[in-house]
This record gives sequence, structure tokens and C-alpha cells, in this order.
Amino acid sequence: MSSPEIASLSWGQMKVKGCSTTYKDCKVWPGGSRTWDWRETGTNHSPGVQPADLEEVVKKGVNALVIGRGMSEALQVPPSTVDYLKQHGIDVLVLQTEKAVAKYNALAAQGVKVGGVFHSTC
Repeated sequence: MSSPEIASLSWGQMKVKGCSTTYKDCKVWPGGSRTWDWRETGTNHSPGVQPADLEEVVKKGVNALVIGRGMSEALQVPPSTVDYLKQHGIDVLVLQTEKAVAKYNALAAQGVKVGGVFHSTC
């Protein structure tokens, strides 16, 4: 099962190829995607992305995970979150969202089992 391409990204809107939903923030993994609802884990811009935000994607068996910090990189990613991924043997890339989407799509096109969590505003 391959990771779906991010078809489009603009401020506050993301589309995943093969999915009719328009996301504000989203999670993607080989074979699927869904809305990333920060309220599920109490996530805020600071301290930022928590391991609980990533567990679902990690469980999908990804080898790499790309985190998009927002268009202005307002979303923080604490070292403990990066350590969590490394402890699971997952390569992690933390980038500004436009760069993160480009890197995610490149990895997906290469057949890497890549997942992502992307914040499409600030």
C-alpha cells in the first residue's frame, strides 16, 4: 500500500489525492488520511506536536514521518516528540509545511512508507 500524494496545499486547505475531503490540518499514511483534530490530544502551537498526535500514523508501519510546522512555522515540535519517533526506528523530518509537503510527496513517489502530519495555517 502506497502513501497518498498531497494534491494541493494553500493557507488553511489541503487536499489528498483520492480523497474528497478538504483538510485544514491532516494526517496521512500508506493507504489513508484523515483530519488532524488537535482537540483529540490537547495540542497547541506550544509545546506543539506530542507523541499522542503521531501514534496513529506510527501504528500504520511507516518508515519515515514528515511533520509540517505551519506556513510560518508557529507549531513547535519538542525534542521528546522527535525522540519518540527515533525510538520506534522512524526517520523524522520537521519542516515548514510547504517544504514538508514537497518532501513527503517526493518520498511517497519513491515508494517509501511515509506518513505525515501537516498544519496548514500559521
